[in-house]
Amino acid sequence: MEDVARLAGVSTATVSRTLRGLPNVADETRDRVLQAAQSLSYVVSPFASRLATGRTHTVGVIVPYASRWFFGQIVAGAESVLREHSLDLLLYNLGDIPARQRFFGQLPLRRRVDAVLTVAMQFADAELSALGSLGVPIVAVGHDVPGAGCVRIDDVAAAATAVQHLVGLGHRRIGMISTYNDQSMFLPVAHARRRAYAETLAKAGIPLSEDLVVSVPHGMNGGEQAMRRLLTLPEPPTAVFAESDELAFGALSALRRTGRHVSVIGFDDHELSALLDLTTVRQRVFEQGVLAAGMLRRAMTTSGWTPEELLMPTTLVLRASTWPVAVRTVDAG
Repeated sequence: MEDVARLAGVSTATVSRTLRGLPNVADETRDRVLQAAQSLSYVVSPFASRLATGRTHTVGVIVPYASRWFFGQIVAGAESVLREHSLDLLLYNLGDIPARQRFFGQLPLRRRVDAVLTVAMQFADAELSALGSLGVPIVAVGHDVPGAGCVRIDDVAAAATAVQHLVGLGHRRIGMISTYNDQSMFLPVAHARRRAYAETLAKAGIPLSEDLVVSVPHGMNGGEQAMRRLLTLPEPPTAVFAESDELAFGALSALRRTGRHVSVIGFDDHELSALLDLTTVRQRVFEQGVLAAGMLRRAMTTSGWTPEELLMPTTLVLRASTWPVAVRTVDAG
């Protein structure tokens, strides 16, 4: 830094301010410093900068299942923003109880992050207390977390839209493929969407039939298993609401293999949904990650920041996988 300062004819403090992108440096001076740094192949050491400022320039990200499409899209959206601001991302995957216990027992985020992003997770009181002890801003995606900022959709209203679409097509025997029994209290989405299914049927005067709700592990295999099980019922459903598009993909596969006709609607608008002509409820997943990272940036740079909430819209996307019940009856002979 002293060599750069000497070549540019400025102080080391001016070099530091310029290379860190801070204001109050004249344009001509900034250009001179940058040219001098380039000619000497000098870059600021991020480790030295962190030691000097007491900041880690790192955001901790907590997800239940990093390999799933939804969580991957959220992380990718957040990372696209964090990268622009030279912030690192530290990812923790807490998909089972031992992983959660180990994480909150050791709390490896302590003194390693300047902020925390959580994705579609619910926390017990002791876990919330542990996160609060970090003393850094927290933003949650997909579910409210007390004391944190939030970017989410209204899962109940969005899932109700999906079920109401089937009701509006004349279906009365409507099944649901869920991950409800595969989810603990810490993964709230399945609970919200199953609640919406039951409430929408009740409002339509349709009795809830427990045999029409199948809970399976997440993924296409689970969706296929669930649909095969529903097709074995004495009176199979004429339509099915799948909690996610990936479950719906499996359901469509089972229908193709068996030659049966059942309307299927999914949730998310996965990148493959258009290819498979799946009717679904679209949520802008990548954008939620982008907005959550932007909220974190505001929290990290704004004195006295108070938690914000952004409620994202959802859209019913009509494709060829749903049709009026009368059409299905004709097709099935």
